[in-house]
Amino acid sequence: MGSYVPSTIDERNDMLKAVGLDNIDQLFSSIPDEVKVKKLNLPLGQSELEVRRSMENIADKNVVFKKIFRGAGAYNHYIPAIVKSVTSKEDFLTAYTPYQAEISQGLLQAIFEYQTMICELTGMDVSNASVYDGATAAAESVAMVTDKKRNKIIVSSTIHMHVLKTIKTYCEGSGVEVIVAPEKDGVTDTEALKTLLDETVAGVYMQQPNFYGIIEDAENLSELTHAAGAKFIMGCNPISLAILKTPFECGADIAVGEGQPLGMPLSFGGPYLGFMACREALMRKLPGRIVGETVDLEGKKAFVLTLQAREQHIRREKASSNICSNQALCALTASVYLSAMGHDGLIDVANQCISKTRYLANELCKIEGIRLKYADKEFFNEFVTTCSIKPNELLQKLEQKGILGGYPIDDGILWCATEMNSKDQIDELVASVKEAVKR
Repeated sequence: MGSYVPSTIDERNDMLKAVGLDNIDQLFSSIPDEVKVKKLNLPLGQSELEVRRSMENIADKNVVFKKIFRGAGAYNHYIPAIVKSVTSKEDFLTAYTPYQAEISQGLLQAIFEYQTMICELTGMDVSNASVYDGATAAAESVAMVTDKKRNKIIVSSTIHMHVLKTIKTYCEGSGVEVIVAPEKDGVTDTEALKTLLDETVAGVYMQQPNFYGIIEDAENLSELTHAAGAKFIMGCNPISLAILKTPFECGADIAVGEGQPLGMPLSFGGPYLGFMACREALMRKLPGRIVGETVDLEGKKAFVLTLQAREQHIRREKASSNICSNQALCALTASVYLSAMGHDGLIDVANQCISKTRYLANELCKIEGIRLKYADKEFFNEFVTTCSIKPNELLQKLEQKGILGGYPIDDGILWCATEMNSKDQIDELVASVKEAVKR
């Protein structure tokens, strides 16, 4: 027990006496009794063997799919062995956010390399040291552009629903109005957007590719946004940036996204990585930290925390963010992955996603009762089909064959393919779908 309690009873009594109190309960006298937990209803302790058996029984309920055709925000990509080899080193694995930056040169350099790669990927001028996940990055980007005069944000209805919920949660607390722009044929309705834009709108947030996998006309959306004096924010799939126009080329002011495809396993939803990058004019509004390169008194290269712009842990009442740390290990993971893949490797992954997704779409649509919902739209690694049977019914039949099918949405299914899906796997999926639809 002593290993887990940082102070003895006598030490705690001495501390209480020093502050003029008789017992610990007096420390919490300001908290109403009705919200206090009087006693935790905990089960009796177990031996190590009993705990192991309990955990194994729980783990046995998991179903691990090796044939995955589902994306919807988390993607199954190949992770080179060197990624785990580097990131599992004690020096990195046990390090935390560098509050005393100068003694953390290795970690600071890793973050600096990460920032550089994110800027190269997005085309932007500056990147921060990362935030918790893609949805957090999206919500934080909204806080970067809003102020007292412009306190409305327009969000396309074609973005991921979890991102939208996170943005709404952030905005509710800060008094920012969220307006959802409608979609038309699977993409943002530009005519509707024009009517929503006015001098009170701070920015427009869109996703590229959008939730349905469709490649939106980001440049046109950017022009409409800037014509109204607002900022344009793009949420991006980082793998797609290897071949699509960068957010900078599309005219975006801020680029954010979920970094999970950059070397992080699916892992039941985390830990993941939120990347954020912007143009230099917005640099001082970025949340969290920015690492910079300089030289020390001896003229040697050194890395420092150059900017912590939002005063979130200095003058909290003026802060527009409470982000004061970052996903350092996940950022390192992304850096190692990008280094291992290189320019050509990342392009190859993106091209494989496109070719295999199109093969999957073509083969599925040969089945009677299956059709592409947005047949006239270009897509990256995801697409939506409608089906003659209920989506969940079809997906349950696939699960019985050890296949994790697409994500059910309304009357359709959002399918995904990456470089991890072989032609044999795709053919097996198509044959299983054909069999399920016929029954």
